[in-house]
Amino acid sequence: MSDKKIIAVFGATGAQGGGLARAILHDAQSEFAVRAITRNPASDKARELARLGAEVVQADIDDPQSMQRALQGAYGAFFVTFFWDHFSPERELAEVQHMAEAAKAANLQHVIWSTLEDTRRWIPLDDDRMPTLHGHYKVPHTDAKGEADRFFRDLNVPTTFLLTSFYWENLIHFGMGPRPDAEGNLSIVFPMGEKRLSTIAVEDIGRCAYGIFKKGPEMIGKTVGIAGEQRTWQEMAESLTRALGREVRYHAVEPAAYRSFGFPGAEDLGNMFQANRDFEHAYVANRDVALSRELNPQLQSFDAWLAENKERLPLA
Repeated sequence: MSDKKIIAVFGATGAQGGGLARAILHDAQSEFAVRAITRNPASDKARELARLGAEVVQADIDDPQSMQRALQGAYGAFFVTFFWDHFSPERELAEVQHMAEAAKAANLQHVIWSTLEDTRRWIPLDDDRMPTLHGHYKVPHTDAKGEADRFFRDLNVPTTFLLTSFYWENLIHFGMGPRPDAEGNLSIVFPMGEKRLSTIAVEDIGRCAYGIFKKGPEMIGKTVGIAGEQRTWQEMAESLTRALGREVRYHAVEPAAYRSFGFPGAEDLGNMFQANRDFEHAYVANRDVALSRELNPQLQSFDAWLAENKERLPLA
């Protein structure tokens, strides 16, 4: 019987959780074992984690009893939600409440909750600089996460609050990467002007989370913000130009224009980028590249990430 401490990884077949699971499983000297929590243990990604040595357990974050069963005997857990499955901040709040209650019931010794800022601390709902969405939120997918922090605090769950950053993978998967115009010129379009954005490779989020678990109790109760780089979109366009061997131009638009683009989540993301623009200092100050590198010595730069991933960018 292994005497390793079990980390229950929710979202283990997703981006952040998968990165953490692989970081642990690839470390032969790790003091931790991975319990990969997934709705579908028969999926290809779940089977791959099992092949790497993870214990794969079925549970659903909408089913509190299944979560409590999945956490039995675990030392710690990594919790993450995926707002874009349902676009409902109310559902996300309920999911996180279930997580916190299950963690408390299981008497976990260390939890990492992947969270984001509640922008309503800076922009009240009656502030018309930014439209209010869903009746109660400025940036629904971040506000609900920030609001949900209280579930862990109110139950005194030993938690590290992990503030993540914009994934470079969004340039691959969510239509945010370079796009050709009618003349074939490539461009990226964001409503951030000349302000900096905190960004990171999604695999590095998992590696940083592993670094937090390795540091252990000293990280409990802390809010830890991570980033690979903090650069402007113009600077990132220049990196894209070098990597692709084709000019990539950055077109800065106003947040109202971005909100009008019409794709699912455009209003939410337009508000998010506006918050990052208007409160750049707070967002940048909340994330520490040097600490991220201390937690994860493999931390990538955008240029290094592009060297490995440029062929995955859908340019057509």
